[in-house]
Amino acid sequence: MFRVTFLGTGGSLPTPDRNPSSVFVNREGDMMLFDCGEGTQQQMMRAKTGMTLGSIFITHFHADHFLGIPGLIQTMSFNGRTEPLDIYGPVWTKQFINLFIQLGYYKLGFVINAHELEDGDIIDKGDYSIKAVGTDHRIPSLGYVLQEKKRAGRFNREKAIELGIPVGRLFSKLQNGEPVTINGKTIFPSQVIGESRPGRKIVYSGDTRPCENLEKESAGADLLIHDSTLAEDLKDWALETKHSTSKEAALVAKNANVKKLVLTHISSRYSEKRDVVLHEAKKVFGNSMIAEDLMEIEVQLRDK
Repeated sequence: MFRVTFLGTGGSLPTPDRNPSSVFVNREGDMMLFDCGEGTQQQMMRAKTGMTLGSIFITHFHADHFLGIPGLIQTMSFNGRTEPLDIYGPVWTKQFINLFIQLGYYKLGFVINAHELEDGDIIDKGDYSIKAVGTDHRIPSLGYVLQEKKRAGRFNREKAIELGIPVGRLFSKLQNGEPVTINGKTIFPSQVIGESRPGRKIVYSGDTRPCENLEKESAGADLLIHDSTLAEDLKDWALETKHSTSKEAALVAKNANVKKLVLTHISSRYSEKRDVVLHEAKKVFGNSMIAEDLMEIEVQLRDK
């Protein structure tokens, strides 16, 4: 399972329908947050995601992206958590985490490990990785790329039988990359296993202007979650505040040849005019949609 749950999809000002930024990812039981705006823990309860997080990834230290952390870690402690929690982010992460821990008269029952990342840093998680990507906002900011490693190609059962390999443990050896010998003839895995298949890839921009760095790292992504704070009529304001319009986000998606674009960080001024934002994106990139609080997306495996 690779499920993305949108806990907060609003801009700097929350609305009755949109919480501040937070995206929950459950990747085969590894659970993590990307940003943690105010009220995130309540959204986790509403979405029934659970709170067994391993990691939190903060894009930048504007309040609407991190103010949910103090309450969340206190709740985790009240619930008896003992496992360490890793919190990643740009410069200042360690200072902020120290402040979070000191807020309120309570003692956490678990350790928080703070990690400061720079553009290009990679966290290796075994069969997948998370890469920090420098973005273009008013303060130091990062986007994140979660990418699974390539999967083995499909095993060609018919071809294996044709080559005289009996059904059973020798099939398993070939699938594990080991050659086998039958009647003096060696059969190599490449003869019965197809080309490796891509893993799944999602990209989360955080707040940013469209930037070449993020576009490059988004290439071929299954899912791009991109800042779309404003519509094109307020592009001057987007330039000044270092955000993206929905049309600009769609251009990033188109240039990067992603499979799906989800527009997020929607300004409160579009509470009654969300179709304007979506329409501008769809004119450029057809497979665009607007994130809604508590919306879920399953990221599917693919062969190519």
